[in-house]
Formats: sequence, structure tokens, C-alpha cells
Amino acid sequence: MIFKEFQQIISIPRMSRYLSAVGGNTRKAMTLYRLNIRLSQELFTVESCFEIALRNKIDIHYTGLKGSDWLRDASFPGGIFSAPNCGKTPYIILEGHRRLRTYSHSKLVAEMELGFWRYLFANHQFRAGGQTLLRIFPSKPLSTHTLHYDHNFVFSELEKINNLRNRLAHHEPVCFLIGSQVKDTTYARTHYNLILRLFNWMQIDETAILYGLDHIIDICDKHRFSR
Repeated sequence: MIFKEFQQIISIPRMSRYLSAVGGNTRKAMTLYRLNIRLSQELFTVESCFEIALRNKIDIHYTGLKGSDWLRDASFPGGIFSAPNCGKTPYIILEGHRRLRTYSHSKLVAEMELGFWRYLFANHQFRAGGQTLLRIFPSKPLSTHTLHYDHNFVFSELEKINNLRNRLAHHEPVCFLIGSQVKDTTYARTHYNLILRLFNWMQIDETAILYGLDHIIDICDKHRFSR
């Protein structure tokens, strides 16, 4: 496909960033755009596996403590997340329940997005759940005087992954230095390594779970050396 047709499909504003990154070379701009799509696909696959693993770890933890319908029960009056200081958490659960044609606990769990699971580490939700949720990270480092690996730290790290997820969902590029037109894979590599680290904290063999799915470093290297 010639660049003019490619640009009409993708849009001039979107392609202008890729053109600038490769010095106006239209062929390289199309190549870089396609490489970015491949990198986005790989990151989304890895993030999706992490999201499923995280929610299942949380579900297993709270099922053992609160019962097999803990999530639905948590939103009911008197439930662990029913207090006003838990914000929208009970309403998100109730809305997910409303969307189901037939209820099952596993279906309700699947209705919850990453942002919901992240907020279970927020101050009020973490305390309401009994302050035990960090147990899903048995290999989490011990806190030091200067660095606290507490629920606030996990909440912040999950925010980074949630932002990545939203960036991918909105087809924003991940092959540039953030806020610039400079070709760079630091953002992709940093978030990829964060996901691998949290897999490790959960004592999940990320190599096994991502077998045949993870080619992120290879694609990042293509970005780096594509001239």
C-alpha cells in the first residue's frame, strides 16, 4: 500500500508522529506503525494474563475468608464494602450483577475490570477486607525504612498497569518517549518488567504462563534498531 492510502486510513494526525520519528521516510513510518501494533498486541496479551491471574488470586483469597459468594455479599447492606467510605466499590459490584443474565460467582468475578481489583488495595477497601490482601503476594519484598511495600505501594503499581491497559485499549502508541516524537521503548519495557515482577511476587511462573505468547523484548529490539 502506498503511504497516501495508508495515511488516509490511519489519519494524518496519527501518522504525523511516526513520520517525525523516522525523519519523514514514509516507508519507515508505515513499518514503525506496524511494529507498534505488534508491540501493543504482545503487551495486551501479557497484561491480560496478569489481570486474570491477579483477580483469581484475590478471589481465592477472599473466598477462603468470606465464603463462595463473597463478592456479591460484599455489596449488600452490611457487606464488607457497603460502608460509605468504600466509594463506588459496592455499586460497581451491583452493576456487574445487574448485567448478568444468570448469576454465578465466577461470572460476577469476570465482570469486574482491573480498576476494580486495583481499588481493593486502596486504604478503605483494604481495611474493610480485613487488611489481609497482601497475602496474595507471598514473595513480595519486605519493607525497609525507606521503601514500604505495603498496600499503598501495590495500589500505585497496579495503577501503572491499569494506565497501560487503557493506553492499549485506546490504540495509543507505546513505541515513543511519552509526550514526544522520539522513538523509544522504555515505557513498554518498564511496564512489561513490572508485570513480570508482580507475577513473581504472586509466585507464578511467568515463563510457563506466557509460553509461546511473549515476544516483547524481540519486538522492542526491532523498534530500537529500525532506522
